[in-house]
Amino acid sequence: MYLSTIGRRDHAEAGSRRRFTAVGANVFALGSVSLVTDISSEMVTAILPVYLVLGLHLSPAAYGLVDGLYTGATALLRLAGGYLADRVRRRKAIAGLGYGLSAVAKLGLMAAGSSATAIGAVITADRAGKGLRTAPRDALITLSAPENMLGRAFGVHRAMDSAGAFAGPLVALAVLAAAGAEAFDAVFFTSFCVGAIGVLLLVLFVRDRRTARPPAGTVSPRAALALLRAAGVRRLLLAACVLGMSTIGDGFVYLLLQRKEDIATGWFPLLAVGTNLAYLVLAAPLGALADRVGRLPVLLAGYGGLVAVYLLLASPMRGWPLFALALGLYGAFYASTDGVLMALAGPVLPEALRTTGISLIQTGQALSYLVSSVLFGLAWQFWGATTAISAAAVMVLAAIAGTFALLRKARA
Repeated sequence: MYLSTIGRRDHAEAGSRRRFTAVGANVFALGSVSLVTDISSEMVTAILPVYLVLGLHLSPAAYGLVDGLYTGATALLRLAGGYLADRVRRRKAIAGLGYGLSAVAKLGLMAAGSSATAIGAVITADRAGKGLRTAPRDALITLSAPENMLGRAFGVHRAMDSAGAFAGPLVALAVLAAAGAEAFDAVFFTSFCVGAIGVLLLVLFVRDRRTARPPAGTVSPRAALALLRAAGVRRLLLAACVLGMSTIGDGFVYLLLQRKEDIATGWFPLLAVGTNLAYLVLAAPLGALADRVGRLPVLLAGYGGLVAVYLLLASPMRGWPLFALALGLYGAFYASTDGVLMALAGPVLPEALRTTGISLIQTGQALSYLVSSVLFGLAWQFWGATTAISAAAVMVLAAIAGTFALLRKARA
């Protein structure tokens, strides 16, 4: 029995090593960069809604515009960054430029003061950095793992990313506890320092995947536009736009929870911690599940969880059951959708234009999100929070049906 147990243990350990090797050390290096960078980003994201709405007294409509800028205003730069990365075949360098720009933007928040215009400009610069880095980073992941392991690879990366997102609000909370409940500048400066460490990790440990130079004309504006002639790419792009249009920002979700329970400002960052804990636990298992049962079912199930979150926010439920269910389901939504959509896209896109294609899909989703965020802010201001979030739930249901119709024939 002892020998048979040893054999099973050795076989399991060998399987773990094979899975690690298949996912790729570069994926883990990119995950480490994202982990540190997300600590920096989520420190700011966790306090930004309360800083803008409760500190600077922005209306829901004005916050919707700023929130849309935070994600969608630099969407076209994603496309430019993706094309440039494919053109020069230096995905790491383009990603590094984006990470650096986002880190420096945190210092800009200190200089912006209470000016909504200056804050909007700094947020645009920060998101410009995200727009530059996201597609090259995701393209590097698709080039660093075999096709049948892409769900697992993105799951591992997103789990590490969400570990940083989990830690970021806690660091922000610690800084506020040490420096004062409204010492936002201290949070911004600490965020810059952590972001600079992320850039250093990228430079030292991430390997660029320099693919062979493609034939002349393969990477060109005409070739990039030709991607839209491929039925699979068109369906994915349209599905991404539909899904983006149905999604409201994290800040709105947390503000609605804060509104229902009257959470103190100093504890507001803990809402993001709850979401990111669920994301951290579920990202890798759900990525592996997507490889086994199909990526589309897992993606649509995630958006089903989002419907449940919106309905909970519109319901009369209060107290810890509301927090546990809403934040747990919200983290499950991200774990089921974020990397899985990119895993769906990877096999459909030609290698020479992989970064361009990914950025095209992300741009469509981000622009749709910009519109959704502005519309939800207006709906909240003029119709009330309950009516607005109920309408958002209906939109997600429509998006699930539309996405299934678009992608049901696609091979996941």
